[in-house]
Amino acid sequence: MTQLQSARKGIITPEMIRVAQRECVTPEFIRDEVARGRLVIPANIRHLAGSAGAAPNDAETRILSRPDAARDSNPVDRGNGFPQKEVREGILAPAAANSKSAAGGNGHSGNGHHANASTIGNSSFDIRHSTPTGHPGHRPDAAFWANQTVAQRWAVINDPNILRGQSAPKRLDPMGIGRMVTTKINANIGASPVKSDTALEVEKLNWAQKYGADTLMDLSTGGNLLECRQAIIDHSTIPIGTVPIYSMIIGRSIEDLTYDDILKEVERQAKQGVDYFTIHAGVLLENLHLIRKRITGLVSRGGSLLAKWMIVHNKQNPMFTLFDEISAIMREYDVTYSLGDGVRPGCIADAGDAAQIAELEALGELTQRAREAGVQVMVEGPGHVPLHEIAWNMQIQQKVCDDAPFYVLGPLVTDVFPGYDHITSCIGATEAARAGAAMLCYVTPKEHVGLPKADDVKQGCIAYKIAAHAGDIARGIQGARQWDDDMSKARAALNWPKQFEIAFDGETARALHDEDLDVDTDFCAMCGHDWCSMRISKEIQEFASGKAEGFQPEKKAMKSPGLTPEQIQLLAHRGKKHDCHSDNVADAQEAERVQREYVQVGVSGQ
Repeated sequence: MTQLQSARKGIITPEMIRVAQRECVTPEFIRDEVARGRLVIPANIRHLAGSAGAAPNDAETRILSRPDAARDSNPVDRGNGFPQKEVREGILAPAAANSKSAAGGNGHSGNGHHANASTIGNSSFDIRHSTPTGHPGHRPDAAFWANQTVAQRWAVINDPNILRGQSAPKRLDPMGIGRMVTTKINANIGASPVKSDTALEVEKLNWAQKYGADTLMDLSTGGNLLECRQAIIDHSTIPIGTVPIYSMIIGRSIEDLTYDDILKEVERQAKQGVDYFTIHAGVLLENLHLIRKRITGLVSRGGSLLAKWMIVHNKQNPMFTLFDEISAIMREYDVTYSLGDGVRPGCIADAGDAAQIAELEALGELTQRAREAGVQVMVEGPGHVPLHEIAWNMQIQQKVCDDAPFYVLGPLVTDVFPGYDHITSCIGATEAARAGAAMLCYVTPKEHVGLPKADDVKQGCIAYKIAAHAGDIARGIQGARQWDDDMSKARAALNWPKQFEIAFDGETARALHDEDLDVDTDFCAMCGHDWCSMRISKEIQEFASGKAEGFQPEKKAMKSPGLTPEQIQLLAHRGKKHDCHSDNVADAQEAERVQREYVQVGVSGQ
């Protein structure tokens, strides 16, 4: 039974409970959102088990109790006091209703589904999870998994005992995608015919997870696709998506693709543990004439391949023709649809044209067909859209596709900055998140010009974490801004260690600080001591600024803990550090006096 089928029967699955914990809401809210079709939990049963592409051990199928479950000697009871068979069959589902919040209201900004840790802990499915949820120092009502820092994420990735699978090094930690919860980001990686290396793709996966990716798509078109895909799934704790048509044409031309080829490849990837498929079933034969006058034609690889197949054979899109058969395979493994935008605009001049809207209408119909088949579904959206048209795109998708989660690429808001398209698209992604996009597909600096490397993955992820978090604040996600408020309190208090602990990427922030001044004191190299507005505001007793309890530095000044090899490497290309106060004094003794005057290392107090 899929997550959608379970939710529509009123069953709260262990995966729903984990998603509720990650989102700081009640399990009932997650169940209702899944039943409504407004939220999906991409969770292939084989990836959940971490069974390395094999049929899972039945006793461990769809188990979600705690991250070290693979080490338990009893695979039936996972620490919540109930056999997992009973959880799966829904026998315990009614009891979970006892944890429902008594308050009313709708939306994450209200109280109707907001939960604290005790609410979830009192559920019959007590799955207290020792992996971190929320930024360091968060309140119980702001324990958002999406707000974890790089350091928190890296610790989970590197601990072999956390989220260990039955046969694979890692297993899936379920997450939810929907506009009523925190905005998610996706990273794309994949080997190409020009360059392929499975180990490199696994490294990219780890970087993507480290720097905030909530899901990842393997878009490989070269090398050993089967091996590479399995390695990525087996090392991933986040959902993995693919575009199956890429594998379907390896060793054959698109014209030779048969219905049997399509169904065999879909099933092969479902058995491997892929959590969601991009299926370009909305590109229809009768709408191809709408592409003729476009500047950039079809920029979707899947869309262009299927258009060529339709023209050669003068038949309807085989993905559309086989939609019910594909759905049956996906339902068996609980694979989620990501209905592909094969006609997405490839430049802002083509945005919002008749071709894009015709495909969207087809995707709306397919959304209903997928739900009727018991398969979860989200919808992919446009890639290049002028800034002022983005909100309209979100609204029309919600209307046409019955509020299925919208998964958008970018959108890029201008076409003239190749090499910086992680920025041009991040601007559009922020507006999309504000207007209701559920997940943002990142763009890297290599977009339009080449294959991303690990550092490009990092840059894309960070740009999109900024967009997603800014969108959550703008939409009024309750508790999302506490992360920012805590940083502001630490900043006002001139507590540098606290700032770097709270920062999403504290490692980079620390390196850039120490590049100029390797002492944590009551100013930084931007303004120096006399011009530091934060220090001056803190000294004014009538101001609350810089005086928050729990955010005061241990000492007024202390030596930096020093840089790691990674931080040193980061700074290596930046050249000589800026001059400090003492650097501008010719006499050595006078320089020492100036340094002591401004920075009294080891002296405590305010």
